[in-house]
Amino acid sequence: MQLRQYSSLLLLMAAMASTAGYSAQPLLPSPESSEFCQRAQQLLAGTLLLSDNRVFTNMAEYRHSKPMIDPLKTYQVVAYQATTPILVSCKLKGAAHIRAAYGESAAGKQQPCSSVTRIAREQAITELQAEGNVTGADAVRAMVVENNEPAITGYSYLADYELSYVDTNDVLHINSNWKLNDYDSWLTWVLPEALEGQNYCNIPTVEYIKGLAAGSITSGTIITTDDDAQVTPQ
Repeated sequence: MQLRQYSSLLLLMAAMASTAGYSAQPLLPSPESSEFCQRAQQLLAGTLLLSDNRVFTNMAEYRHSKPMIDPLKTYQVVAYQATTPILVSCKLKGAAHIRAAYGESAAGKQQPCSSVTRIAREQAITELQAEGNVTGADAVRAMVVENNEPAITGYSYLADYELSYVDTNDVLHINSNWKLNDYDSWLTWVLPEALEGQNYCNIPTVEYIKGLAAGSITSGTIITTDDDAQVTPQ
């Protein structure tokens, strides 16, 4: 992440910490909490607005949901490996759409999905260090968070992909699949209203990153949006 982007996120988190209902730590709520995608919305759009967020336990229902701008409604589903939450998918609104609906001061610069993944990585490092697991913290620190480009179409966003992979140099990489319909783009004029300003984001969890470091989770996890995707602990 560029230093300017990371500084913007830190400033927003400091403001959020002073807002009723939020504390400075942890930076990301539990992935199973409805607060997770509320926080992701705030971080990615640089806003203090709090969405009405619904957590789905059915992938088909989540896949067909559409976020709303006024009132601000967002949607969430959690992918599991057995009982471990490994990924949170959020359907959010982009910063430009929030500014158009609520005023220029209501949102900042749009951030990529990978910016929240980097927060998850740092949170994993902090937790491992607090547990006295220096080796695990070093392993997470060596992981590369990919600067994934946003998907062009809904079909490409919904396609199966690897949440993580190991390259030829044995470096572990983490992917953050996402999609953004920029409300300021000319494409907004030709999009159906329900598709305007969408920001879809797949965020690997702290638990997944720590599992990779511990070896209890292997790289190469395939993420799918098929109807039978595991979205409850089993």
